[in-house]
Amino acid sequence: MVDCGLFQGAEVSEGVDEFEQLKIDFPIHHIKALVVTHVHIDHVGRIPYLLAAGFKGPIICSKASAVLLPLVLEDALKIGFTRNKTLIKQFLKQIQSQIVALPYKKWHLINTKKGTLNVKLKNAGHILGSAYAEFAITQAKHKQRVVFSGDLGPPYTPLLSTPKSPYRADTLVIESTYGDKLHENRRLRLKRLESVIVSALKDQGVILIPAFSIGRTQELLYEIESLITKGSTKKVTKNLKWQDLEIIVDSPLASKFTNAYRQLKPMWDKEAKSRLKGARHPLNFEQLLTVNDHKTHLQTVSYLAKTARPAIVIAASGMCTGGRVVNYLKALLPNKRTDILFVGYQAQGTAGRAIQKYGPSNGYVDLDGERIAINAQIHTIGGYSAHADQFDLLKFVKRMRYQPKKIHIVHGDNDAKLALKKKLIAFCKANIIIP
Repeated sequence: MVDCGLFQGAEVSEGVDEFEQLKIDFPIHHIKALVVTHVHIDHVGRIPYLLAAGFKGPIICSKASAVLLPLVLEDALKIGFTRNKTLIKQFLKQIQSQIVALPYKKWHLINTKKGTLNVKLKNAGHILGSAYAEFAITQAKHKQRVVFSGDLGPPYTPLLSTPKSPYRADTLVIESTYGDKLHENRRLRLKRLESVIVSALKDQGVILIPAFSIGRTQELLYEIESLITKGSTKKVTKNLKWQDLEIIVDSPLASKFTNAYRQLKPMWDKEAKSRLKGARHPLNFEQLLTVNDHKTHLQTVSYLAKTARPAIVIAASGMCTGGRVVNYLKALLPNKRTDILFVGYQAQGTAGRAIQKYGPSNGYVDLDGERIAINAQIHTIGGYSAHADQFDLLKFVKRMRYQPKKIHIVHGDNDAKLALKKKLIAFCKANIIIP
């Protein structure tokens, strides 16, 4: 089994009890292993339900994911299951006993009764530890290679190495999140981030960035540290220097992950390691403030709503579906001095997608049952997505020495899937299926 994640946005069935929808309603007795491509909640969030259903097999993931996975699941347990510390401790102990951490590019045998099944994980460049899974299957002298892309990242992502295509795939299951879009390149993206920050701070307001706790938050901190270092003593506005700009990360989970990213420095890419050698600290710089406890969070929201103090706030969740960012949105969306900056994909049916759609027309959005006016400025920088765009997805297939005979397109809106299929048909002879 590859990944076992939560539903998001429009995937959540209306009128259906959430616990009932999340329960494992398929047979698991024949599943020999769970392979985790990366630790985002839409790929691992149902693992507690899988274990509750009786799964006791190995949970295979990369070495970095083995460090990050317990952090994600501990948070998921507190939100969806229980806050009983003893039960959580027991569950995490069980998870740890089932995790099998693999280095990239090394084959691992999964025991089966029919033939042999080997799996190899390779860097996917999506978040730290992310992988695509390559399976080598032998049954009655018949051999085939099956590849699951997981979520592929774009090239030149901060902290991460660029993914390389597999040599061969007979069957490919590929994501299509941005199968119909092209991203800005990193240099242009950084210029746009700087431009948005400078422009937004002129009206002395808050820049609010909804961001995923793992991956996106660390990437943003890396880029903002770069702007602060480059700007040094220069002024962002008439009364504010870059080095005096406050960066607030308001998410206990994001703080945990940022600490974990720091511990995993040996797995950073060459550029990030060179910054460390130059005595720079991309994820732990002087202007960075973290908010952990709930009381301080509420005080921060109230303070920023009442004052004209300029600041950049990064808060989860990335799609505005819950978490601390919702309190900021309720307090700051009606204020014209506020700028909301989206740097990641907003799924259909999420509050983030609604704000993107209705914000430019000064519309409204429903948050926690309240109708909130949108008077803030709304910005989107697509290049900060941790997902590969259409060009990179096509390149992933094109650069295989032996291209697949069958391709399943998954993990994207219908328009994105169809657009990617159309492009693949132009050069690929595979049977292309949209399940």
